[in-house]
Amino acid sequence: MVPKSDLLRPNPRVSHVARSSLLIAGFFAVDKILGLFRQAIIGRQFGLSSELDAFNAANNLPDLLFAIISGGALSIALIPVLSSTLEKEGREEVWKLFSRVLNWAFLLTGSAALIFAVLARPIVTAEIGVAPGFTPELQSLVIDLMRINLIATMIFSLSGLASASLQTHQHFLLPALAPIVYDGGQILGAIFLAPESGYRLGNLELPTAGLGVHGLVYGVVIGAILHLAVQLPGLKKYGFRWFPKLGIDHPGLRAVARLMGPRILTIGAFQLIFLVQDNLASRMDVGSVTALTYGWLILQVPETIIATAIGIAILPTLSKFFAAGDAQSFEASVRRALRILLALTIPATVLLSIVLRPFIAAAFGFGASETELVYRAAQAYLLGLAGQSLVEVAARAFYARQDARIPLAASLLNVASFIILSLLLFRRFGPVGIGISVSLAFSMEALFLVILLRTQYPKILDHGRAIRRIVLGSITGGLTAYVLLNALPGPGLIIASLALLAGGIAALPFIWPELRQMIKL
Repeated sequence: MVPKSDLLRPNPRVSHVARSSLLIAGFFAVDKILGLFRQAIIGRQFGLSSELDAFNAANNLPDLLFAIISGGALSIALIPVLSSTLEKEGREEVWKLFSRVLNWAFLLTGSAALIFAVLARPIVTAEIGVAPGFTPELQSLVIDLMRINLIATMIFSLSGLASASLQTHQHFLLPALAPIVYDGGQILGAIFLAPESGYRLGNLELPTAGLGVHGLVYGVVIGAILHLAVQLPGLKKYGFRWFPKLGIDHPGLRAVARLMGPRILTIGAFQLIFLVQDNLASRMDVGSVTALTYGWLILQVPETIIATAIGIAILPTLSKFFAAGDAQSFEASVRRALRILLALTIPATVLLSIVLRPFIAAAFGFGASETELVYRAAQAYLLGLAGQSLVEVAARAFYARQDARIPLAASLLNVASFIILSLLLFRRFGPVGIGISVSLAFSMEALFLVILLRTQYPKILDHGRAIRRIVLGSITGGLTAYVLLNALPGPGLIIASLALLAGGIAALPFIWPELRQMIKL
């Protein structure tokens, strides 16, 4: 008898989830490379300055608004309802429902943006606000930048839903390209709008508007426009029609609203971490907000390429297993995914924590003290790489079971843990204390989710021998990298690259069984 899991895998050698994970990881890798390039340009222009602190602090509230109304929350709720409508009622009804959701999202985002713009000063300066520790002049800059950034949020209220509609039609290319062109818009802002003097390419000096940090936020707006524009051909391909309707009596609209509730709270809790983080960092030395922003960016490179890619790719398969009542295959897939994540993220944490300093210095052009601050912040965040990665899969395992309440409870636990830990650690350890608090909070969230999963699927944590092997491989790789980094002569970046490569090769035999398991995800 052929197992149900095999029926869902057209290629017995490389599974659909594995292929999808690699495809998504490839797009994410390009996005992260462009993001690092953008931040390197910005870092070389502004350093760990108060102006860049203001720019980074100004992003948080618009990002929260987008994430809650038109980003992940609404997309997760919209895609299954649109898919059902497309299957049962046809494409015209899809566009009628989509138009209603789009119209409501734009109105709600616009109303919230207007309120935030009017109340920007108390939002920024209040003791529990965005940046109470900044000077009055710097707070005024945050207010100005945040108001401009809200324009981009309005545009994202449309482009985020465009991505959801295209994914409903099984079209993934343009939504995957959208973040890349968004990076391109921000790079244009950093190269042509922000600098006081133009960059030189040989004898050619590039034009620049000399707008300073305002040029960066105008680049965000340009990126948002490109994010929407690149997806318009896809909407046209599938016959998009806009209907000027708002009626709340539509059953599909009500279904979307019901699904959105827990997801909004989950994403809101996640975004709250960054608001609290910058609130506390604004009370520290100049550069603390930016150091945390860069530390988080560095963490997101391995976390997104490894864990988010696997999480996105595995969700449809887990949903199929659950719908088919195939608990054995569901459990096997989750167990395999968790084991692979541990095999990839634990060695990555050790190796990156050892070799990062020369990469940071080379990329951002910081001085020794600034490089050290970013390096320590990145190390603190990397402590939570395995925990955050496990959350990506464990939370989606519950969503596959159509249970949004457990991920919500886990997110609330995360926020509460972070607030308590950060208040205890930030005064003594500065930005590093905040990074450690984030890592511990995500690790506790992962532990909470995995323990609850284990009550239903007892074998998902049967990794004892594998864990010992992974830890041994991480130690071996870390020692190899450390010895080479400190023993070989030559430029720091070259030696760091060789140390990273050698450490990875030394760890490879220990995690090879898990790498082979990736084709069976």
